Amino acid sequence: MELLTKSLRDELPELYSQENNPSPIAIVRFIDTLGSWSWYAVEFDGENTFFGLVLGFERELGYFSLSEFEEVNQAAGFSRIQRDKDFVPTPISKIE
Repeated sequence: MELLTKSLRDELPELYSQENNPSPIAIVRFIDTLGSWSWYAVEFDGENTFFGLVLGFERELGYFSLSEFEEVNQAAGFSRIQRDKDFVPTPISKIE
């Protein structure tokens, strides 16, 4: 499965465009199929860098990259990081 489709690329707002929004919308969710980490993309630079909510050891806002996900998948030899194809865009304040 493709990690980021053209339609999702087009739908994601530009980096920094949501910084004054107290609860921006997460457009896409990525999951680690071997762990409990999730990344919720709110913004995208159009090339590689996302900004959004990261649920891992802690709940935090931060940057993550498409190339890192692809590198993890290549090193694992399978799609360890996947896009949640059933994810519905959701305000980050509603994500637990």
